[in-house]
Amino acid sequence: MSRMLQKAVMCCVASLAVMLSIAWSVTVHAQSKDPIKIGFSMSLTGAVAPNGRQLLTSLEIWRDDVNAAGGLLGRPVELVYYDDQSTPANVPAIYTKLMSVDKVDLLLGPYATNMTAPAMPIIMQANKTTISLLAIGVNRHFNYDRYFSMVPISSEGVAAFSRGFFELAAAQNPKPTTVAMIAADAEFARTAADGAKENAKKLGLKIIYDRSYPPTTTDFAPVVRAVQAANADIVFVAAYPPDTVGIVRSAHEVGLKPKMFGGTMIGLLATPLKVQLGPLTNNLVIMESFVQAPTFNFPGLQEMLAKYRDKAKGQQIDPYGIGFAPFGYAAGQILAKAVTETKGLDHDKIAKYIHANKFQTVAGEISFGKDGEWSEPRTVFTQFQDVQPNDVTQFRDGSKQPILWPEKYKTGTMIYPYSAEKK
Repeated sequence: MSRMLQKAVMCCVASLAVMLSIAWSVTVHAQSKDPIKIGFSMSLTGAVAPNGRQLLTSLEIWRDDVNAAGGLLGRPVELVYYDDQSTPANVPAIYTKLMSVDKVDLLLGPYATNMTAPAMPIIMQANKTTISLLAIGVNRHFNYDRYFSMVPISSEGVAAFSRGFFELAAAQNPKPTTVAMIAADAEFARTAADGAKENAKKLGLKIIYDRSYPPTTTDFAPVVRAVQAANADIVFVAAYPPDTVGIVRSAHEVGLKPKMFGGTMIGLLATPLKVQLGPLTNNLVIMESFVQAPTFNFPGLQEMLAKYRDKAKGQQIDPYGIGFAPFGYAAGQILAKAVTETKGLDHDKIAKYIHANKFQTVAGEISFGKDGEWSEPRTVFTQFQDVQPNDVTQFRDGSKQPILWPEKYKTGTMIYPYSAEKK
């Protein structure tokens, strides 16, 4: 090969190398700006939609805040989600699609115990990390080390959803002695009822009536009349939003007057249902995971709630978001911190980081135990007091629902018995 030809070849090779380098650089740069996709299913219609829509709104606020600050790993965040219609059977296909078709980078959810349980085998098979939203006791069935739960019950498990209720009952004088229990025949309600049975028995209370009802029940008068016939001192209910409305209305219609009435009635965590039922809620004692109170005013919370309330205007969602929105935003904060600190999207590294660290969130300081539950429980029990009809603003500051238990968060005194001073 002549010297001139050699020079020409070398020149071409050098030019090609430069072009390939530029092309590679452009490709890498383009890829680095591709969005980080975070996938989940959410109950936007169906029985638990009032709560699911709060969580979606809070996650959208978190996404917008992250993107305004430059994204994650220099890339924008994109939420990819589907409505599971509050139907557990829809969830496995959604998570399969998120991972195989949408190719999401990270996972959250699902929301609620009923939907999280059927998602777990799909998530585990793919070896992915997820932070579920307000699901209780799910990982006791799976023992999966990449599962985390955004609900403040700790390793105490399902008992945390009713312990305060029965401790309040046992503290009354004279102490009530008998319990009637009703629960929807579905995962969350059954799990909450199981914990309630444990707590009642530990405190020496006798369960004299224990029944479940189909989730499709619409007429609760026969259910409540059966409870009334049992004539128990305490009535504990584990119910979803539609059930809650039906049970409370039926209790009023049949004149149910136990000494204490309430439980894990998650419909009463949604402001629109509180307004709908109005004075019918008075003296009910319920479990709550997050409340508006000085002891819950964590850094960043008020700013997030202000954004939520502005976004909620004109929409058919809870106007205040206090019961659920903090948990959605906090789940995003935890995931973002783990991604940032591990400098990547490796699910194994992310899970190990979450297990090993504490997180400062709008829902307070959170750390996780081996089972993926919170290290410290923080459920509270509140009582509806002096609720007036048709007034949404009365629920803005928590004054109509003072905290009764635990003592360190207490903001009010219990009205007992349930029938006392009923409006």
